[in-house]
Amino acid sequence: MTLAASSIDRVLRSNLKLKHLQLLVALDQFRHLGRASEFLSLTQPAVSKTLAEVERLFGVALFVRSTRGTEPTAYGQTVVRFARSVLADFDRTRDEIAAVASGAAGRVRVGAMVVATPVLLSQAMARLKQQSPQTSVLVEEGDLTRLLPPLRQGELDVFVGRLEPGYAAPDLETEALYTEPMCIVCGPRHPLARRRRVDWAELAAQPWVMPPPWASSRIKLNQMFYKHRLNPPVDVIESASFLVTLTCLREHGAMGFWAQSVARHYRDQGLVRVLPIEVPIDLPPVGLITVRGRLRTPAAEQFMACLRQVNTALPDRLTPPAPVLREG
Repeated sequence: MTLAASSIDRVLRSNLKLKHLQLLVALDQFRHLGRASEFLSLTQPAVSKTLAEVERLFGVALFVRSTRGTEPTAYGQTVVRFARSVLADFDRTRDEIAAVASGAAGRVRVGAMVVATPVLLSQAMARLKQQSPQTSVLVEEGDLTRLLPPLRQGELDVFVGRLEPGYAAPDLETEALYTEPMCIVCGPRHPLARRRRVDWAELAAQPWVMPPPWASSRIKLNQMFYKHRLNPPVDVIESASFLVTLTCLREHGAMGFWAQSVARHYRDQGLVRVLPIEVPIDLPPVGLITVRGRLRTPAAEQFMACLRQVNTALPDRLTPPAPVLREG
């Protein structure tokens, strides 16, 4: 028998304890009673007893036990999401209080894509440190697939990267900052690095490191090869990691598909060469994503202001009049 809405509200507001939430998140993370008990420094019978207590409060099974471990039910997945969000708010509040107590200005947690990291994000962090040296910044690199879940769960304050239209949702607020041209890069010792002209047929025959298949940049790059009556390259490594991308360019002779600001930044350091070929590809703008209605910490607000300030000072930008990503 399931609980009525009023009973569920009472459970969420009054009956659930912090230890219950920590247990649910640990079980979801490890999918095994024994490993969860080790992580929580509890005995396995104590973990089983606490889980049974939580399930009794809700009146439904939250996890299915089997010889292979534990798997969350549909109810369990919903409650685990709630638990992660509450624990993230708890951690954020704890960090803010500790920062005030120690004289620091706070902490901001940022999820960032490669397209924003070397220039926009780097300069915004430098500006933030000038204004508030004791504010700490946690940066997690990845793509939307990896970074949106922790953003929604409150483990990140803001996402900085490309605003892929397919990820628009009513719970997300988006703010477009700029668009910019794309270009093709290679390592400085690559045979094509000093060529005055390069054509698409030559590029199709090269090894590549490309964005994941879902990314609009990958889709449109493939379309560019088709436009020139060529099949896309078959020797491909797929990665959203900048370190993997740069390593493949320099060590494996791969081509890369980068935003112009990123390419120029690392060209000026002698790490890559920008190939002399036009890349007429329009991609979604780079911007910010936050969770609608969530209270932001002063440190997060200050950092977002720094991002906007850096954006207005950067050259070669076309700032869209309105976000391309739309909610709903």
